[in-house]
Amino acid sequence: MMINRRSLIAGGLGVVATSAFAQHEHHSGQFERLNAPGRIDLPELHRQHAVTESPAPPAPRQGQWQPRAPLPLPRTEMAWAAEYRGRVHLVGGYAEQQVDKPYHHAYDPGSDRWEELPQLPRGANHVGVAALGDRLYAFGGFTEQNRNPHDGGFAFDGERWHTLRRLPEACGAIACVALGDKIHLIGGAIGTDNRRSIDWNLVYNPAEDRYSRRQPMPLGRDHTGVVAVNGVIHLIAGRVDSFHTNSNLHHTYNPNTDEWTPRAPIPTARSGHGTVWYRDRIFVMGGEGTNRVYGQTEAYDPVRNTWESYAPMLTPRHGMGAVAIGDAIYVAGGGPQMGGGVKSAINEAFSLG
Repeated sequence: MMINRRSLIAGGLGVVATSAFAQHEHHSGQFERLNAPGRIDLPELHRQHAVTESPAPPAPRQGQWQPRAPLPLPRTEMAWAAEYRGRVHLVGGYAEQQVDKPYHHAYDPGSDRWEELPQLPRGANHVGVAALGDRLYAFGGFTEQNRNPHDGGFAFDGERWHTLRRLPEACGAIACVALGDKIHLIGGAIGTDNRRSIDWNLVYNPAEDRYSRRQPMPLGRDHTGVVAVNGVIHLIAGRVDSFHTNSNLHHTYNPNTDEWTPRAPIPTARSGHGTVWYRDRIFVMGGEGTNRVYGQTEAYDPVRNTWESYAPMLTPRHGMGAVAIGDAIYVAGGGPQMGGGVKSAINEAFSLG
């Protein structure tokens, strides 16, 4: 049977990695189960779920991943990290057998050290975060395991958190990105028993502490990747209600014209992945699908509208934080197997050298 790799919805098909896992020896004891305390090694199920081969053509320079200082404790489902004042900031998520932790850790690439900072006022998982000006912003999140969202908004000034105007509706797994003097909040999921993806396109104005609605995204999704490049927003992949129906869609949004434009789809449909602007490409890594945890590193060239593949992650994960600082991409935490049953303290960095 021939698989159409450019179909709009994909169910997580891929090739399971066959390479040896000796590379994970330095990760001993950096994992913990959600339902039981105590550190464990890389679970066997990871080897069954891990996928590292990409259908995209390989880039001439593959780059390299290297281990960095692990998180103080295993965490996952923080949703997405943000660069704030030169450090990687991880907010909320699963930790210590709970799914609504308010933890706030920051990683300094220069010293290769983590610091625990003032906690989020309301603990949650899948918190949307973005940095703008002198503040770090956090929106929504789920108070139960990937469901039952709240409508809170908060801003961190480097010392303490401040409460913002509430979201128009409780929502989690929102894609958040700063552009100009505003923050764009796109997609996400609402509901508890009837959880579903939405097509939100909100703009938050910090100066007025207000939200406004813009043209909805073409297809409601959550757990998407988002990044702003040259005045436009790229929204990449994500799940349509569930990771069983991941999308490979890739659109740009122009806030000046309030229009969405289709771009080349990502080669590997995925959700819960990291998305960053690094050098002159949009790099996407990690993510989740049906019985799959993706390690593919795929990058998009906005000039040529094409994708290439780079060296895969040392430890495929989903629900982790990914941030580009200086000349490297840092990817911390995340789940090493499908679902949120296992958390990791893994921290790895990618560089083209």
